[in-house]
Amino acid sequence: MHRFVLAAKQAAASLGCRNPRSGGKNAALRCATSVAADGPSRGSRLPRPAREGTVRWSSAAKASPVKINEKASREKILTLESMNPLVKALEYAVRGPIVLKAGEIEKELRKGIKKPFTEVIKANIGDAHAMGQRPITFLRQVVALCTYPNLLDSPSFPEDAKKRARRILQGCGGNSLGSYTASPGINCIREDVASYIERRDGGVPADPDNIYLTTGASDGITTILKILVSGDGKSRTGVMIPIPQYPLYSAAISDLDAIQVNYYLDEENCWALDVNELRRSLKEAKAYCNPKVLCIINPGNPTGQVQNRKSTEDVIHFAWEEKLFLLADEVYQDNVYSEGCQFHSFKKILYEMGPEYYNNVELASFHSTSKGYMGECGYRGGYMEVLNLHPEIKGQLVKLLSVRLCPPVSGQAAMDVVVNPPIPGEESYSQFIKEKESVLNSLAKKAKLTEDMFNKIPGMHCNPLQGAMYAFPRIFIPSKAIEEAKVHKMAPDMFYCMKLLEETGICVVPGSGFGQREGSYHFRMTILPPAEKLKILLEKMKDFHIKFLEKYA
Repeated sequence: MHRFVLAAKQAAASLGCRNPRSGGKNAALRCATSVAADGPSRGSRLPRPAREGTVRWSSAAKASPVKINEKASREKILTLESMNPLVKALEYAVRGPIVLKAGEIEKELRKGIKKPFTEVIKANIGDAHAMGQRPITFLRQVVALCTYPNLLDSPSFPEDAKKRARRILQGCGGNSLGSYTASPGINCIREDVASYIERRDGGVPADPDNIYLTTGASDGITTILKILVSGDGKSRTGVMIPIPQYPLYSAAISDLDAIQVNYYLDEENCWALDVNELRRSLKEAKAYCNPKVLCIINPGNPTGQVQNRKSTEDVIHFAWEEKLFLLADEVYQDNVYSEGCQFHSFKKILYEMGPEYYNNVELASFHSTSKGYMGECGYRGGYMEVLNLHPEIKGQLVKLLSVRLCPPVSGQAAMDVVVNPPIPGEESYSQFIKEKESVLNSLAKKAKLTEDMFNKIPGMHCNPLQGAMYAFPRIFIPSKAIEEAKVHKMAPDMFYCMKLLEETGICVVPGSGFGQREGSYHFRMTILPPAEKLKILLEKMKDFHIKFLEKYA
């Protein structure tokens, strides 16, 4: 208090208050307060504002100006040398250098700089709506009703959509999508996910307590990996992943400082998973780490294969035998196109193999709103079902999930519509099923179109696109092109993809970003563009590839 009064006296004196001493402490305070509230009295002078280049470190009391050298710049705390080396080592090819270059070209086109094309076609990522796919009406209706509940009184919305929206809102704090939810997600949505899994798997029981809603499937995958990784040196956790793989896995493994253990899919056999290759990979990895996680992507990304039942049984037996934690990435479970192919969930096959397997193999399986027929990437909705966790680990998992509070609640609502769609007899069923089948039938036609076109191009081969939403053709790159790629310090397929982008405006991802056998070259391209644009794109790729071979022959 003494210092405050002293400051007040100094301020009063500098602002022209008459003899604040005569009134003691209170007079000084009253004078300073009065000036602050009403401004200085007539004839008094305010302190001059600090000259440019100075800062006054004071409140009421007068302080000496501190000179700042505007040209001087101290060394940054965060630099490439001081940053987290695990982050610096991390790579994510789907949004890597090729996509950055595509962005630069788009800016040049907007400035009017002439190119041999008028637009960049981003075929690098499975972003359905960005490629022109229309949203599923019912899903958007339910999310709209949840977002703006006043619409529940509107006759423009069907009753089955209103019924679902009311149920979701009743599970939210304050009946609002804007409230936090429980960290594992809204309970009624977890119940709906469990019911969906039971229907999908022909009655195999599912417990809502084993369901965790996530921010897309990626959040679930990284969360489970985070809780699995431990140890040092040769005891550091090894994570077995398919090659080619979706770069989320290699990025997450790098970020967690775990050990990536590659097993190769059989390109000559439609990218099949061979359990003998799993055994080879595991045996070699035991010399330098502790392999305890096995990741499966089914249907495959980027390879598009659909795993058959026998292969799934072999993988489960291998995981049981070798005591491996299974991760089943099943986000493309609705995207199956080839005749004779069928999606088999790991959960269902595990159950049907009997209690010795079903009660012991630890399995986390993942699904998402982003793929399938929905294509709702931006909502970031997803779930994971985790089986046979140790009871104490379930508590640790919930603790880890609680750090990010909860998944986006609008994404949870979108996920609910995916697992609880209209059923026969409901008002919206006919429109819903028509839209769903239209999307999936269109994707099937585009998968066949892409496969056929690539296989007509000299120096290119594409396996059947059984599922998912990508082609991953093998391309022949002449030795002269490989030498030129070395000069530019690029992988040969990165060099190829850069040339493709610069000459045609088509953006695809080099196979080196997904992993491939040494000496082989590929690229990944989505089949999502509208059919007419896809045909133009494929013709441009054909012309480019032939010219590329001629130039570097």
